Amino acid sequence: SLMQAYKGVLRFYCSCSAVKMAKNMLLYWCSGSPPCWRVMITLEEKKLQGYTSKLLSFEKKEHKGAEVMALNPRGEVRTCTALWLDSCSDDVLFYEYYIPEGERHESALKRHREALTVELKLWETYLQKMGKGSYLAGKTFSMADVVCFPDIAYLPRFGLNKERYPMLTEYYELVKERPSVKASWPPEWLENPQGQDTIRDL
Repeated sequence: SLMQAYKGVLRFYCSCSAVKMAKNMLLYWCSGSPPCWRVMITLEEKKLQGYTSKLLSFEKKEHKGAEVMALNPRGEVRTCTALWLDSCSDDVLFYEYYIPEGERHESALKRHREALTVELKLWETYLQKMGKGSYLAGKTFSMADVVCFPDIAYLPRFGLNKERYPMLTEYYELVKERPSVKASWPPEWLENPQGQDTIRDL
């Protein structure tokens, strides 16, 4: 019908526009950085493949290089996020990375681990209420998942107890199978799929 033909032309036009738009994009990113991952998942979901990307190394301080500093004077790839889970997990997972050895205290780490345990239980309870097979805002993948999943993905990598947190584990398994997430999976995680047991006992 005429309407079907119109829809076909519209889809073709949108597809061509997306390709053209993607070719004009340059994405600077670091492997495993949640803010970068959110952008990459969104681009994949919107079918904006074909953009130019430049992988930067945290270890080599490439995010502090002149090319990046010219665009972002702070030289930061990681940006502030409103997610409390992000803050709690970072305080535990990367405690030794962020805190100099002489400033580390067992009491502080214990406090951080207790806070993360409380947060994990809240997420587990929330996902139980949402029901099996649900995304964060319902049965449809949404921006809520784009924003939250990159932080949640760190939990299994650092030993999330699957028996204690079955709904969080199920959600992780559900989202990581999406084509957009697979296409943007951190390269170093592919090279070294085995993580750590930092939070196994929480």
